[in-house]
Amino acid sequence: MIAALTGLGLSTAAGLNAYIPLLVVGVLANFTDAVRLPDGYSWLSNWGVLAVLAVLLLAETVVDKVPALDSINDTIQTVVRPASGGVVFSATSAAAELDNSTWMSENPWAGWVLGIVLALAVHVVKAVARPMINAGTAGVGAPVVSTVEDAGSLGMSLLAVLAPVLVIVALLLFAVGAWWLIRKVRRFRARRRAARGQSLA
Repeated sequence: MIAALTGLGLSTAAGLNAYIPLLVVGVLANFTDAVRLPDGYSWLSNWGVLAVLAVLLLAETVVDKVPALDSINDTIQTVVRPASGGVVFSATSAAAELDNSTWMSENPWAGWVLGIVLALAVHVVKAVARPMINAGTAGVGAPVVSTVEDAGSLGMSLLAVLAPVLVIVALLLFAVGAWWLIRKVRRFRARRRAARGQSLA
């Protein structure tokens, strides 16, 4: 169950930022015993791979804080973030150990699917909310929200590896936050539609 929480937490983090959980897993695999990469994932601890991920993270960090560019980046990341979620879920052996399930260990693709679906769900909430935040704050909110998302991704990644039991609390808080954000987005859209209707009238 602990391994499953690790995988779920890392996949959630990947939905916010594709590169942070990959870097956390790779670096911790090199320097600690907290992460043991399964067969076929040793490449994730390779320093060359980690250097490339660090460059991509730097680019993402800059682009995601610029209004309009952040939405273009989110479109590109629709593929990258879910893929990252699948990798980090599987790379921590979470899929093989999920509830000590023999079926899961015999069907490693299931771990990929769980990671992809969770990261995609988080990414969709982020991608839908960002244009509304930009419009509602005249672009000022973009760097603030992006920084919060990056911090959330790093925090969730570290929690998932070092204190996976707390992932349950973090996921509940994220679910409440996502519900609140979706309500805000819907109200914002309703106000814009009403304003358009009045201007046309």
